[in-house]
Amino acid sequence: MSQQSVIEQPGPVFVERRQRDAGAASSQSERRQFRDGDRSARPEVAELANAVDDYKIAHHRRFITFEELFDVMASLGYHK
Repeated sequence: MSQQSVIEQPGPVFVERRQRDAGAASSQSERRQFRDGDRSARPEVAELANAVDDYKIAHHRRFITFEELFDVMASLGYHK
């Protein structure tokens, strides 16, 4: 009489989210940190948020440093 193995092969313990297939990447939009819809009624705040997000997309950055933020603000015309 042969005994069958009671131990089963475990399934994946975690989901690897860093690797995406091509179909999933095109259907999901990238998360942005500053752009948050219509929360602010001030157009200058929306302009800064859009400029920061555009900078992050252009430079492939998820987070930016204070120096990069200052560069974005200077590009919008801020000066001390």
